[in-house]
Amino acid sequence: MNKNITFAIFFCAVFMQAGAYGLTFMLPRLFEGIGSNEKAVGTMLMFTALATLVSVYYVGHLSDVVGRVKMLALGCIAIAVALALYAAAESVGGLIFTASVLLGFGWGITYALCPVVLTKLVPNEFRVRFFTLLSIAVMAGFGLSPVLAAVLQSFGLNLNTAFYVTSVFCVISAAMFWLIDQPIENHSTIDNISRKSKITLNTVKAVFKSPAWRPLTMVLLGASVFAGVTNFQTVYADERDLTYSDYFLIYTITVVIFRFVLARFSGGKNPYRTIALLQYLMGGSVIFFCFISGNDYHYWLFAVLFGVGYGVSYPILVAMAAKDANKDLVAQTLQLFAFSYFVGIFG
Repeated sequence: MNKNITFAIFFCAVFMQAGAYGLTFMLPRLFEGIGSNEKAVGTMLMFTALATLVSVYYVGHLSDVVGRVKMLALGCIAIAVALALYAAAESVGGLIFTASVLLGFGWGITYALCPVVLTKLVPNEFRVRFFTLLSIAVMAGFGLSPVLAAVLQSFGLNLNTAFYVTSVFCVISAAMFWLIDQPIENHSTIDNISRKSKITLNTVKAVFKSPAWRPLTMVLLGASVFAGVTNFQTVYADERDLTYSDYFLIYTITVVIFRFVLARFSGGKNPYRTIALLQYLMGGSVIFFCFISGNDYHYWLFAVLFGVGYGVSYPILVAMAAKDANKDLVAQTLQLFAFSYFVGIFG
C-alpha cells in the first residue's frame, strides 16, 4: 500500500469515528426521551470525563505493548459499543453508565493517538499542514453527526437511529485502522527512540519544563470555552427559539473552509500572537452570543466567528506542541496535549 492511500484511509477512518463526539451534544435530547434530564447527562459525562483522562494518561503504556494503530482500532470498537448501548437504553442505569465509561475510554485513545500516529508519517516541516487535515477530518465528523441526527428525525426516525448508524461507522473505522497498521510502520519517518509512548511523572515534568507548556495551557483554556458553548447548544437554542442544527452546520462549514484555506499557513512569523488574536475573536463571539435571542442571522454570524476563532487556532496549537516538544518526548507531549484538552472540555 503506497503512502497516499495510507493517508487517505487514515483520514477517512478519523472522520468516521469523529461523529461520536458530535452525538454527545444530542445526549440531553436522548435522555429526555427516556424520562431524564440535563442533570443526569452531566452526571454521566462526569464518568466519561474520568474514563477519558485515565485512558489518555495510560494509553501510552498500552500502545507500547499492543501498538498505536491497533489501539486506535480498539478505541473505535469501544466507542461503537458505547453508542449502541446509549441507543438501546430505556432508562438511566447500568447500560448508560457502561456506555459513558466506554465512550471515555475510546475518546481518550483516539484523540491522544491520532496525532502521534500522524507524527510518525510526516516530517516536521509538513506537520502544520497534516495536523490541519487531521483537524478537518475530526471537525467534519463532529459537526455533521448532529446534522445527520436532525435529517434522520425529519424522515420520522428517532434519535436512537443516529446513535446506531454512527456506531456502525465506528466499527468500519476500526477495520480501516487495522488495515493500515503495517503500512504505517512501513512508511514511518522516525527512529526507534521515539517509539515509546509511556507517560511517567518524570516525562510530565520534562514536558512542562519545555516550551510546549504554552500550547498545552492554551488548548486547556480554549477547550473550556468550547465546551461551555457547545455541550448544551441544543438547550440554549431551544430556550432562545433558535435551530441548533444551524449552529453545528455553519460552525462545521466555517472551520472546514478556513482550515482548508489555511492548510499551508503555519501561524506566521509569530504563531503564538496569531493564536492569541484568534482566541480573542473566540472570546468576543461568546460575548456576542450572550445577547442573541431569536435572531437567526445573529446566530449564524456567531457560529462563523466562533468557528474562525476556535477552529483555526486549534491545528496551530497542535503543531506548536509537536514543534516545541523535546525530540524524544513528542509522543508524550501530544498525549498530554490531549489530556489538557479533555481537562478543559470536562472541567
